[in-house]
Amino acid sequence: MASQVLVAANRGPLSYVLAADGGLSARRGGGGLVSGLSAALAQQPEALWICAALSEADREAVRRGVAEPGVRMLDIDPTVYDDAYNGIANSVLWFAHHHLYDSPRTPVFDAEFRRQWASYVAYNRAFAQALAEEAADGACVLVQDYHLALVPGQLRELRPDLRIGHFTHTPWASPDFLRMLPDDVRRELVGGMLGADRLGFHTREWASGFISGAAMDDATGVAEPQQHGVFHTGYGERRFTEVTPYPLGVDADELRALAHRPEVDDKLAGLRAEVAGRKTIVRVDRTELSKNILRGLLAYRELLTVHPEWRGRVVHLASAYPSRQDLAVYRAYTESVAELAAEINAEFGTADWQPVLVSVQDDFARSLAAYRLADVALVNPVRDGMNLVAKEIPVVSEAGCALVLSTGAGAYAELREDALTVNPYDVTDTAEALHAALSMPEAERAERTKRLAAAATALPPAQWFTAQLADLRG
Repeated sequence: MASQVLVAANRGPLSYVLAADGGLSARRGGGGLVSGLSAALAQQPEALWICAALSEADREAVRRGVAEPGVRMLDIDPTVYDDAYNGIANSVLWFAHHHLYDSPRTPVFDAEFRRQWASYVAYNRAFAQALAEEAADGACVLVQDYHLALVPGQLRELRPDLRIGHFTHTPWASPDFLRMLPDDVRRELVGGMLGADRLGFHTREWASGFISGAAMDDATGVAEPQQHGVFHTGYGERRFTEVTPYPLGVDADELRALAHRPEVDDKLAGLRAEVAGRKTIVRVDRTELSKNILRGLLAYRELLTVHPEWRGRVVHLASAYPSRQDLAVYRAYTESVAELAAEINAEFGTADWQPVLVSVQDDFARSLAAYRLADVALVNPVRDGMNLVAKEIPVVSEAGCALVLSTGAGAYAELREDALTVNPYDVTDTAEALHAALSMPEAERAERTKRLAAAATALPPAQWFTAQLADLRG
């Protein structure tokens, strides 16, 4: 049966596990995007979620015809998938959008890049073809993230009757970084995005960044960039693509319910014992280069150096979950985080006080327990999408928390009035903000936390999704 609402994302709402006896069982998929979309799609029972098979068990499920209602997995050749996901999406587009290139050395666009780009095109085309097959006449399609930036254009060519949206969960590269891409690749990337009727970003800054980049040259068919979108002449007609911010928030009721489960209570009791009544600075991140964990640790070390009165009185709870360990640069970064934390503990630690408690396990229950315990939340990315952690901690922190937030966070635009904001590159500025946060009077901290929580829950996932769907239909 053809679907009226379709979602396309690299990761799906579930994954499969292959047992020793050959049996397959499904379990809920991980990641913030999956959680948010799952909550939203629960209100759209007719929707279909198209995703990639990420594991051998997933691929085996596709081969056997095992299917869950509302989900279609695509069995994409593993080599093509690795080229597209690791070679292009995570090693080229992610670095461009987050401004992470070490320009004297990277990027290098050579024959190997061209081979991987061809795989990225093929990977996107597999999604476009599946969407074209499954969509009812005039259906709404919402494509997710930079992994699938070409899908809108490819799908427009296959099914011009569809209403096509795309949401990017990262920043968008500035014109200078976009110009680093080979001209034909940049045009294909921007042209692919402009196949959509509507493009969504977390912030007005990222939306404006796309509009500016799309207007860089005439090869994309751009005629008139506007404040809220782009007029262009692609796909055989003069069209206008709306470009709109939809700042994703959190579902307060769901998050609080998750944070008060028995397993979280157990983790909280353990953390309280380790912290032993001291104040806490909490951060929860993947060891992703954009998260700026190293400078956060350097700021904490400077806090203990410049303000020795905090020695023995504060603990930094740092959850740093290894990310993308199949890429060498991420493995090296993860090792650097662990090494710096160990150095701080060796420099300042005493027999009864460990300044930094690092968790490298992907332990959601422990993270929620740390949220509840937080006196200070540190979210200091150099440049990032939304940084939902900055919204989640104020919602569940039991005593109220002071938020130290960098200007590079997507959440900055919404939360800056009640956060202590810092330049993500300025270690001294961050150290002083941590000192101010730890010193903040309880009444002020409580009032700020209330306002932060209100802003954080303004557009929870279900409303975030339905707002885009309504605009796309409209």
